[in-house]
Amino acid sequence: MKINFDTQTLEINPSGDNYVASVDGKTVSVQIVRVDTIHGRMDLLIDGERVTAYVSSDMAKRWVTINGHTMMLTKTSGAKQGVRHDHAGGLIAPMPGQVRSVSVSVGDIVKKGQTLLTMEAMKMEIRIQALKDGKVKSVFVAQGQTVEREQILIEMEE
Repeated sequence: MKINFDTQTLEINPSGDNYVASVDGKTVSVQIVRVDTIHGRMDLLIDGERVTAYVSSDMAKRWVTINGHTMMLTKTSGAKQGVRHDHAGGLIAPMPGQVRSVSVSVGDIVKKGQTLLTMEAMKMEIRIQALKDGKVKSVFVAQGQTVEREQILIEMEE
């Protein structure tokens, strides 16, 4: 699972009963000590230091407050979220934003999970990734272009 915030990516992976979190090349151990879902509170051990995090969400986004600093987190992989279009193999913009880079061209063969383009929205970097192996059929956007929510960005074929 990868979560983007600001312009950094936080990657969280399971490691036994705990997790390993990586951001900007720095890796820390994260252990969940206690979860209070009624109050949206999590007690964590981050590299052995006890930290309390307060979490609220609206399904796709989570707001996490640690030591008075709030971050908005958006899940970018590992779930059917935000980038699936119901027909024609299209990948859509999960929210309004600006295209920062396009990494593929028409005819390119791509692998599941490969980043096809990167957007910026609300100071977050959003990576639009291939949902499965395939071939790029059409690219509808260019670097610097502003897009609307659910606008088709790239069309894929098997």
